[in-house]
Amino acid sequence: MAFFQKQRYLIDFTLSSLLRRKGKNLGLLLVYVAIVFMLASVMLFTHSLRKEAGIVLQKSPQIILQRVVAGRHALIPASYLKKIGRMRGVIKKEGRLWGYLYDPAVKANYTMMVDKKKKLEPLEIIIGSAISRTRGVGIGDYITFRSYDSKPLSFKVKDVLDNKSELISADLVVMSDDSYRQLFDVPEGFYTDIVLAVRNDREVHKIAEKLAVKLPDTRPILREEILRTYDSIFSWRQGIVFVLLIGAVLAFVIFSWDKASGLSAEEKREIGILKAIGWETEDVLRMKFWEGMIISLTAFLLGYLLAYIHVFYASASLFEPVLKGWSVLYPKFSPIPYVDPLQVATLFFFTVFPYIVATIIPIWRVSITDPDAVMR
Repeated sequence: MAFFQKQRYLIDFTLSSLLRRKGKNLGLLLVYVAIVFMLASVMLFTHSLRKEAGIVLQKSPQIILQRVVAGRHALIPASYLKKIGRMRGVIKKEGRLWGYLYDPAVKANYTMMVDKKKKLEPLEIIIGSAISRTRGVGIGDYITFRSYDSKPLSFKVKDVLDNKSELISADLVVMSDDSYRQLFDVPEGFYTDIVLAVRNDREVHKIAEKLAVKLPDTRPILREEILRTYDSIFSWRQGIVFVLLIGAVLAFVIFSWDKASGLSAEEKREIGILKAIGWETEDVLRMKFWEGMIISLTAFLLGYLLAYIHVFYASASLFEPVLKGWSVLYPKFSPIPYVDPLQVATLFFFTVFPYIVATIIPIWRVSITDPDAVMR
């Protein structure tokens, strides 16, 4: 109990000491909070995007089979479904039709896709909410696209996709098989690619190897490869922002070191008086340890809390264009809160620990000096 009581007295004295120099300490705290806020915002938003992408892609096909001609993705004949045959482990295979269409009206690309489950009639479409918002069209309205030979085709909007799926459907246009082939002049018997579902996830690599041997002009793409690609993209974008912030971080390091090492005459005199009235060097170090801990913990908690609000309640407006990528049709995306404990611990270590060390070392040098010399 005596130990804890002593620490309480030390904390009380430390707080009163901080308040005596509140102007200097408040400036340091604001800079500290800003640095933690920026770093935490980038880490939280990137982690949330990575997590969302992982959840969405878990529903994607296990294997995508594309035909490659001269190193380029080409249409794949429907006959390849027969060539694949009844391959052991494959429980489902089907051809897909999808592609991109540039709309000069909004200077953006749309993702065009056929979904037979929607049972759309010719010249009927379902559009993403971002397209509806940008083009100003809704259910029952008509929207015109130019076909492969520059002829206008008017499509009736049957439905608008739910806002909850806007992250992946913002620029999506769903249409019938006939409409797609008419728009892009894709002949019957050809698909954009073929997707396969595998019963056992551990057999995916083996089936991909069999497909590459059986159909040498094709390229199997695995879901885990797509996940790794997205993870690399988000890590790369996160790295770009961190590089941009490195100047601010270095400025903070210099500022903290200067504040910690450049003790004022008043602070040195205070330490000399404390030593003269009987404080041990250990007590002075503990007092300054609590001073650094109070400032750094307060800055960390405030910065992290502000970053959490900024990312999950303000859609990370400061870093959104860099981390999400450039686009005309931005989805209205509110990331679901995801907090990685390891990420928090890493940020805590690299923002709190260096400051405490920078505070203790110069104080130790002064505290071992003769009190009379310090007070002079």
